[in-house]
Amino acid sequence: MPASHESPVPLVPTAYEYSAGYIIFRVESGERLYLVLHYPGGHFDFAKGHLEEGESNQQAAVRELTEETGIENVSTMDGFEQPIVYSFRRKDSLIEKKVTFFLGETEEQEIKISHEHQGFLWLPYAQALTKITFENARSVLRAAEKFIIDQHKHEN
Repeated sequence: MPASHESPVPLVPTAYEYSAGYIIFRVESGERLYLVLHYPGGHFDFAKGHLEEGESNQQAAVRELTEETGIENVSTMDGFEQPIVYSFRRKDSLIEKKVTFFLGETEEQEIKISHEHQGFLWLPYAQALTKITFENARSVLRAAEKFIIDQHKHEN
């Protein structure tokens, strides 16, 4: 049998990708509800996407939010900018991806999901935490909830 000429996936990243997104919430009857998107792969996550040429993280996050959800009116909470970094394989490459999340509030309830998603949910914090598929996204949600609570403490 001839030897395989397949090259192994490298141990260090061969490419880097950058994305940005939003943790979005709205308040209904005094309760904070977080927007969770259902992706075709089956997982649940937040609105996010790749930075385009010349875009800042914030600009990309706003564009992706509008493209993926139809939300156009969002109040960004100053001071919250939470990056996550993870690696994944694409063919014979190891890709390192950095996603920077912002936190925003909207009054919009109607979501117009893009072709990139198969559904959405508005969920209270505890339910959103259990619905989100990946731990790194859950950690961003925990940080967002803590940030909001801390902001309210400083207002009172």
